[in-house]
Amino acid sequence: MHTLCARGTMKPEISAAVGFLSRFLRIKGHVNDRQLQSFSASLQDILSEQYKHHWFPDRPCKGSGYRCIRINHKMDPLVGQAGQRIGLTINQLYLLLPSELTLWVDPFEVSYRIGEDGSICVLYESQPVAPAPSGGSAVNSTPMVDSHISCKEAAGMLGRTSPSKAYNMMTMSS
Repeated sequence: MHTLCARGTMKPEISAAVGFLSRFLRIKGHVNDRQLQSFSASLQDILSEQYKHHWFPDRPCKGSGYRCIRINHKMDPLVGQAGQRIGLTINQLYLLLPSELTLWVDPFEVSYRIGEDGSICVLYESQPVAPAPSGGSAVNSTPMVDSHISCKEAAGMLGRTSPSKAYNMMTMSS
């Protein structure tokens, strides 16, 4: 897919992620409105630039790990960069944001998890636009969107040495 076209389609997903992170800064009250707007605009630009060659609406899982925003014992460098642009140190960001946060920014879905074994919550979800039929039957070019397991769930199950509580519940019901 052409990168300019792909970049334009990621705006709602990036806006959802930026809005989510910005709310933490607003709730804690240590930044003024101007700083908050600047942080949001900076993070929007940083993420758009960072993701422009890693956004594949026809294959949403491709590049998912690259687009994952992670805050744990280490601050996500993109969030840190946006924070520093408004004068916040990494230590200040740690005080304002959850200490353990994973934020997945994928085509058609933005989800987060607070805590290593926390529940995954969906912030933003949309359906891909079905391509217009061209002669034959239309083929859904995004099979993962319609499946029962998302990119983050597949990656989480593959990457864990011990299953999470949510994974145990899923296997017990089958």
